[in-house]
Amino acid sequence: MNFASDAACPPSGCAGMTHAALGKRAEDHACRALVADGWTILGRRLRTKSGEIDAVAEKAGLVAFVEVKARPTLAMAAEALRPRQQKRLTAAAEILLAENPAWGEQGVRFDVMLVDPQLRVRRVKDAIRLN
Repeated sequence: MNFASDAACPPSGCAGMTHAALGKRAEDHACRALVADGWTILGRRLRTKSGEIDAVAEKAGLVAFVEVKARPTLAMAAEALRPRQQKRLTAAAEILLAENPAWGEQGVRFDVMLVDPQLRVRRVKDAIRLN
């Protein structure tokens, strides 16, 4: 989904925005893309002792743990998820699943939502596999 019609940055530019503000803006657009595709957002910025999950979404019983990566290009965003972070995400997901046993009746997967400065969003489905 493309949100390029929305201003990616305020008229003064992104220079004054903090990294956290840019990240939240990317997460907002990623969640809008999920909702537009029929997903329900179960939670955002869910913190556990193992780390934070940017979003958890559900569609027809399938739960997706979503990591949002915003970078200058979609390719750079795709490269940003490193193995160490993948381990933290899967550990955090295990905690959330234990706390929410009804989640994932039809399965669980890990998606990555890539966002560029024009707020183009691309989803990589099943981007992380559990060993």
